[in-house]
Amino acid sequence: MPDVDDRHWLVQAIDLSRSCPPSSTAFCVGAIIVSSDGDVLATGYSRETDPHDHAEETALTKIPPDDSRLRTATIYTSLEPCSKRASRPRTCTELILTAGIPRVVFAWREPSIFVDCEGAELLHAAGVEVVEQPFLAERVKEINAHLRLD
Repeated sequence: MPDVDDRHWLVQAIDLSRSCPPSSTAFCVGAIIVSSDGDVLATGYSRETDPHDHAEETALTKIPPDDSRLRTATIYTSLEPCSKRASRPRTCTELILTAGIPRVVFAWREPSIFVDCEGAELLHAAGVEVVEQPFLAERVKEINAHLRLD
């Protein structure tokens, strides 16, 4: 049952985002890359090793780019993958597409506090299956309450 698995892994990614050092200029995000067999390939959270790290970016750096499991994996991320970025040359959307991950599941669309994000649309247009689980968005908003979300 993919819906049950999606919920399980997305809740894990949301919980992981609680590890993020808060920032007034960035969201707290968690990401988990799961193989088609249900094995965790990598995890990451925002600012894990550097103040500019994004969760998806961090997780992807922990897997060799030629790992064939990426081609059938799902990335679970608490927030829609970024499509614009000032701190690094490549967005998380670009990194996911380059890795060849065919499926992305997230809880909350990025609000336009910092940028107008189009990650879900760009991924979908590139043929990636994008699954939004908005019933979990409130959990992500609570973790990011340090930002002005009104």
